Amino acid sequence: MTNYYFSPYNRKKAKRMFNKFNLYKVSRWVFLSTLSGLMAGLSSALFLTLLSLATAYRKDHHELIYFLPIAGFFIGLIYYKFAGEAEKGNNLILDEIHSPKKVLPLRMVPFVLFGTILTHLFGGSAGREGTAVQMSGALSDRISHFFKLSKYERRVLLIAGSGAGLGAAVSAPWAGVIFGMEIITVGKLRLYAFFQCLIASFIGYQTTHLLKVPHTLYPSVEIPTFHFQYLIYLILFGIAFGVSANLFSKTTHLLTKAIKRFIQYPPLRPFLGGLLIIVLYNIEGSFLYAGLGLETIQTSLVQPMHWSVPLLKLIFTALTLSFGFKGGEFTPLVFIGATLGSFLGGFGPIPFELVAALGFVAVFAGASNAPIACIIMAIETFGIQIAPYAFIACYSSFYFSGHNGIYQSQRYFSKKHKRALFFLKYLRKK
Repeated sequence: MTNYYFSPYNRKKAKRMFNKFNLYKVSRWVFLSTLSGLMAGLSSALFLTLLSLATAYRKDHHELIYFLPIAGFFIGLIYYKFAGEAEKGNNLILDEIHSPKKVLPLRMVPFVLFGTILTHLFGGSAGREGTAVQMSGALSDRISHFFKLSKYERRVLLIAGSGAGLGAAVSAPWAGVIFGMEIITVGKLRLYAFFQCLIASFIGYQTTHLLKVPHTLYPSVEIPTFHFQYLIYLILFGIAFGVSANLFSKTTHLLTKAIKRFIQYPPLRPFLGGLLIIVLYNIEGSFLYAGLGLETIQTSLVQPMHWSVPLLKLIFTALTLSFGFKGGEFTPLVFIGATLGSFLGGFGPIPFELVAALGFVAVFAGASNAPIACIIMAIETFGIQIAPYAFIACYSSFYFSGHNGIYQSQRYFSKKHKRALFFLKYLRKK
């Protein structure tokens, strides 16, 4: 007698139910990931458009820089009175991915949006992509809350939304796919979120393009055929990029702690910081380091730069962020890396334009502990020919950037150098 539970009819019925369940699950994730990508694209489009207008207005009205302390006091007061945990920014998103507890506050979106716009309007030295990541992450979490997703599902959507925010902001969707999965735990990709990250990042990217959002174009770089003699130079340049990333991260973290210790009233911090930055801008004289500095990044890819340019950008950005102004770290790190690479390119056989392009991604790779995303970003920005160069530079930077990057809530799967030694032992066995 045929067992009822294993009869051909019930096997077919079970198979149909299984396929139906999978189809439902996939369709549900496509819907949720698309919503997350739309939120990332729309919020990034609004932010980038407002930022472009604010930057253009500041350049036409140079005197606005002298109101930076007042803008800083206003930003500090609003965050002090109303922000609460939202002040933790991207670190709060990482904390919630690691240990989901409560929904990210929706006020994070308008606060970081207008805080960043004011910082740039009045000449602070900061970035933009971190702001896009915060907004996308907070909006994705609202989707999770609305549809009552489980902790696991919420974690996945937060990863997808964060990556989509970066991909939409820098016009590099494949980098966005990897970034969200890579920054959570150093040394381990969260591949369980790949499908959701893929959909969200490309939807966000396409949304910004359909809305004709202004994106920065960079000069093409001539990439020579890879020669083995380049290897030692690439490693040395990568080490320099990693040390720069470490210097930026440590300077920013130490300054933030010192400022909080000596200036107890939070709104006073950006006010005094604004005064100091204005004084230093006037001493330096060129006002080159106010805002994003995209023109300088573009210039570094076509002509060599002086060593002081990346150093001064590091100082001004560290001061801006440490005193409590808002904005991301990505563009300043690209500025530091590209200009440092443009300078270092004069000390070897590799064209300085290529070294600048490598610095463009490698310093951020070290500071964010996301070398894979940065290699992909290099390919998306400069072409597939840069891949072997970017691989060596980004991983050299990653291994020499220390363990404390710009995201303090990152966790470590294993120590960086243990993984490097394991890889070397593996190669020896081969």
